Amino acid sequence: MECIKGFVNYEEFGALGNGETDDTEAICAAHAYANKHGLPVKTKHDATYYIGSKALTAVIETDVDWSTSRFTIDDTAVENNKIPCFHVKSVLNPYELKIQSLTRDQKQVDIFLENDCYVIVTNVNVKKFIRFGLNQDNGTNQTDCFVLKKDGFIASPIDWNYEEITKTEAWPIDNNILKISGGIFTTIANRGESKYDYYSRGIDITRSNTVIDGVIHYIAGEVGHGSPYRGFLNVIQCAYVTIQNCFVSGHKIYTTINAAGEPVEMGSYDFHANSVIDFKLINCRMNNISDRTRWGVIASNFCKNIWVENCILSRLDAHMGVSGTYTIKDSFMGWSGVNAIGRGQLTLDNVVSYGRSLVEFRHDYGSTWEGNIIIRDSKWIPFSGYTNTLELFYMKNNGMHDFGYDCYMPQEVEISNLHIDDSNVPEDYEGLFLFTDPYENKNSEHSLEKNFMPYPYISCKKLVCRNITTASGKQPRICRNLMPFAQTEVLNWNN
Repeated sequence: MECIKGFVNYEEFGALGNGETDDTEAICAAHAYANKHGLPVKTKHDATYYIGSKALTAVIETDVDWSTSRFTIDDTAVENNKIPCFHVKSVLNPYELKIQSLTRDQKQVDIFLENDCYVIVTNVNVKKFIRFGLNQDNGTNQTDCFVLKKDGFIASPIDWNYEEITKTEAWPIDNNILKISGGIFTTIANRGESKYDYYSRGIDITRSNTVIDGVIHYIAGEVGHGSPYRGFLNVIQCAYVTIQNCFVSGHKIYTTINAAGEPVEMGSYDFHANSVIDFKLINCRMNNISDRTRWGVIASNFCKNIWVENCILSRLDAHMGVSGTYTIKDSFMGWSGVNAIGRGQLTLDNVVSYGRSLVEFRHDYGSTWEGNIIIRDSKWIPFSGYTNTLELFYMKNNGMHDFGYDCYMPQEVEISNLHIDDSNVPEDYEGLFLFTDPYENKNSEHSLEKNFMPYPYISCKKLVCRNITTASGKQPRICRNLMPFAQTEVLNWNN
């Protein structure tokens, strides 16, 4: 076949686009041809492409313009729920590097490369993120991802010390930006058993320097049971990825029995980022961000440098850590709010949040934030009405569990021009605390004694508060238990 138009469409390879006939094979063939000849793909603006049960993936290596084309992804009966419908990947092949060891925050290695590379290193003999609580586990392999420049400069922070590295893989970074535009997708939800059997029938992105622009995703056909979703847009092990002007949907919450034999709600996502460096969400939207029957829309793990701007989302969750910078700007956060653990600089700038706390530091991973927090020009409207106490920062760590790393409260916290709308509260409302009592029910007189805390939770060093106002008029207090803050320097307190 000779393409004289300068682009490829699906109909040339047999797609009907009538919304009923399975077009999966034609879509795969079209992209394979486009990849071989270096051509972009453009689709008919009024077509509806049906993607059925076949375990096939369309590999994308060139620009795509889906325009206003519609796609129906039918998950009611599939051959393999782990196979993505589309995979955006690089034409460059990965290779192994010889790195014997690394130290935290190391900036240089004695290696010279032909291309800048995304690098991921693993030590299978050390476990981190040893989870506590209902979803307890034995942790994950110690892992770091970073950008390695051609001259050996490490352009993103190394989080851990590595006395040995059992595997190193380098993925060359493409110089050009690949862009995926448009497309209106509807997933007909699976009817599987409610258990941890994640579906991944969406779009996987493993190519650095990629922009996803204007993708719309809806969910239809949810019933009273089903398996959770890993994410519709899944960004995995790459760098410099921007998702912009997209619309996503929250998934219905299903319950299963967890590793501890207890009922637990399963996370089900539309955005997912795993081991991504410089991940950006810009001007992304969803509906019903305060609908508590829908799971928070995004999860991330092991990422470095997350930037969120001008978004309306039900939740942001740095699940197994983020390092470097974690910035949320000019955005609305829904009922699940902002969740984080990690290290570096966390910034909320002109953010309106409806979460149960303004920031929740995940207690199942030790509520650790080894770094600083800046909150400015923001508003918190807690989904309360049933509690007589509000807490701006949620954290729990009684020092009795080994998470695989030292755990820290935010070391320096600066809050300026923050308004808390605490008008929807019960009559016995006692006011706002900035921090929860991290030691939970431990006897306060023993809380800081090392023999009672084999894995101490390292206290906040500095707290600066300027112009914190409340709708109730009640002055905020630091914490119900002041012992963890006995050595905290407090400046410019409101009263």
